[in-house]
Amino acid sequence: MIERHHLQLVKAIEQYGTVTKAAKHLFVSQSALSHSMKKLEQSIGAKIWHKRGRTLVLTLEGQRLLKSAQKILPQFENLEQQLQAMVKGVGGNIKIGIECYPCFSWLLQVAAPFLKENPDVDVDLKNEFQFGGIGALLNYEIDLLITPDPLYQSNLILNKVFDYEQVLVVNKTDILASKPFIEPLDLTDKTLFTYPIERSRLDIFNQFLTPASIGVKQHKTLENTEMILQMVKHHRGVAVLPDWLVAQENCQDLVAVKIGKEGIHKSTFIAIRATDEDNSLIKRFIEQSTLIDVNKKYGEIN
Repeated sequence: MIERHHLQLVKAIEQYGTVTKAAKHLFVSQSALSHSMKKLEQSIGAKIWHKRGRTLVLTLEGQRLLKSAQKILPQFENLEQQLQAMVKGVGGNIKIGIECYPCFSWLLQVAAPFLKENPDVDVDLKNEFQFGGIGALLNYEIDLLITPDPLYQSNLILNKVFDYEQVLVVNKTDILASKPFIEPLDLTDKTLFTYPIERSRLDIFNQFLTPASIGVKQHKTLENTEMILQMVKHHRGVAVLPDWLVAQENCQDLVAVKIGKEGIHKSTFIAIRATDEDNSLIKRFIEQSTLIDVNKKYGEIN
């Protein structure tokens, strides 16, 4: 029978490569770990590892076990945290995933009052996922996912927290600054700055440029909003950002222009597992998120 410690063993072997290092990580002796490895192979009737020099490499059966371990072990950890919090009568921990670069500034405004009102709750933030954001949520790596690209399926609940519009940010001296809206051809000679997101997920491409079979002179990515704005301010190119973020920055040298006559309208969602619909901690966080006005310019975080 495959047990939890077997999955931990497989994960540790894959991560550390040798019995010595894996045993040290799991706080067991090498002999005990070797014995568990042998019993596991006997239990499933197949080899799980083969040696490559001093390193252990997973077989196909071992790789299948590893995939299960990566999905199941976080569920164990999540359940234990919830039960421990219930026993201690405290709030515990909430793990937040984010697929929205500009949402970091908004999230700070949510987290500050939430942490103040819930002194027994910790918040963890994650923006890189082994299986993508939705995969991380369904595999219990995170408890909720902040995303502008929701996936509608029966095992998820999507909570819309705010609407916004994607706009083109240009220097106020740029010829585009005087236009009521831009057209695809307006960007053919421009350097375009965006956040480092796959092009297939960038609205400026999949909703505006690609349908018109139009490209840009150059596409560059930056993670930092302030740096993107500085590049536009100093005539290095144009950028696509949410209207609320541009309004918060209040840069006098920059102008926000509508993208297309109809604009590109979006919404930001908090996705949770359907099984967590009645989780009081998650419900409190979502309620707090709906109180934040993204169109308000924020000062110091309390």
